Amino acid sequence: MADTALFDVDGTLVDTNYQHALAWYRAFRRVGITLPVWRLHRAIGMGGDQLVPAVAGDETEKRHGDELRDAETEEFDKLIDETRPFEGARELLSEVRSRGFRVVLASSGKKKHVEHFIDLLNARDLADAWTTADDVENSKPAPDLVETALHRVEGAAGIMIGDSTWDCIAARKLSVPTVAVRTGGFAVDELTEAGAVQVYDSLVEMRERLDETPLRAAD
Repeated sequence: MADTALFDVDGTLVDTNYQHALAWYRAFRRVGITLPVWRLHRAIGMGGDQLVPAVAGDETEKRHGDELRDAETEEFDKLIDETRPFEGARELLSEVRSRGFRVVLASSGKKKHVEHFIDLLNARDLADAWTTADDVENSKPAPDLVETALHRVEGAAGIMIGDSTWDCIAARKLSVPTVAVRTGGFAVDELTEAGAVQVYDSLVEMRERLDETPLRAAD
């Protein structure tokens, strides 16, 4: 039985994935590289240190990695005011907390972005803790974020709530089950093959069906 709910923020609680894909597209264009947006979207959920070599190769990472990550941040800053919480996000956090779980917003995003999203969600009173890129050495699909989030509240065991295959893979490396939502655009089969124990179309549906998930009650 778990005692801690680890919520991914980008793409799970706040609708950001397509803005990130466009920001990465514009970042790569700055260095003369044009990648299909669909390919970038498929990599959203990885940390920037993982994404650049995954979509553009190790040589691009070596030559432009830090420049690209800085550029993506600059481009995303221009789009961040267009992002909005998904319907039911705050209500789901509140419901999970009322069932006895510690709630950690497990993000590897930039600190300023995470703070912005927490305020969008009006979730400072609901989260026991949150993480940012400053707290982890390696980003998803490495398990560092999941481990750090658990340690932040001295949790004994966790449940990941995420939207991407990368969330599932990172959690599975620590034997943490993932309840997934399709807000990241991944198919049900992709998420379950990556390790999700349940997949829902929306946060509203997940909340309505919490009793069939590991989030039904904390230990």
